[in-house]
Amino acid sequence: MRFLIVRTEIRAAADTDIAAAWAGGGRLRDETTTPEPRRQVVHAEDRDAALLLARALACVGAVRAGRHRVKVLPIEEHDPTDPYRWGGS
Repeated sequence: MRFLIVRTEIRAAADTDIAAAWAGGGRLRDETTTPEPRRQVVHAEDRDAALLLARALACVGAVRAGRHRVKVLPIEEHDPTDPYRWGGS
């Protein structure tokens, strides 16, 4: 399985937004509708390589300071019988 390693900026949330999400039982951030801005993207062919790359990106100063985060996302393999679908939904 292939993996996508992404370093993103963390969006700041206002106190009122946090309170509204907490009171309403909803989500503060929804990555499917408004993903965080990407700063760096790397591909890996297996899980061990993906975790090694994620560890390396976690050493970046902005990640250590809490301004960026590192995400490891699995990508589905390409189905040759379906030319219109590639990784994901």
